[in-house]
Amino acid sequence: MAASQPVRMNWHPNMKHNEVERWICIYPAYINSKKTRQEGRRLPKENCVENPTYVEIRDVLSVCNLQFVVENKQYCREKSRELQFRGRVRVQLRNADGTLCNKDFSTRESVMKYVAGKIPQLKTRQNKTNDPQPQPQSSGSGAGGGGGKKGKGKRR
Repeated sequence: MAASQPVRMNWHPNMKHNEVERWICIYPAYINSKKTRQEGRRLPKENCVENPTYVEIRDVLSVCNLQFVVENKQYCREKSRELQFRGRVRVQLRNADGTLCNKDFSTRESVMKYVAGKIPQLKTRQNKTNDPQPQPQSSGSGAGGGGGKKGKGKRR
């Protein structure tokens, strides 16, 4: 049986670091190389990935020694409302006493750089890049004309 979701509460300054509201948020737009800084990209383009999803971020973080929660939220700067662009991942960086959970990840930028570096190595990404897209076969006599605009003809 899956672990239960942490209890959500409103934020206040006395919250401990191990409460979900104090965890960092990572939206796919933060590490998307197709986005501009104005559209929400947080890292330099050379450190980013083309169109990441929250599922890929989740897969990368699942092998790290970090706790995380996936939420069905949408980034406010995302123009598209499609499900492909939804999702937010919250990651715990610090324990209740303020010490780091993992010494390799001291800042949110270090987590985002790690995730962006590992996403291209996922099997789902390698299958996409290794398999070339099949070229559509032209059918017919090979005249190649494609259809221009056909008029209604002359009315009589």
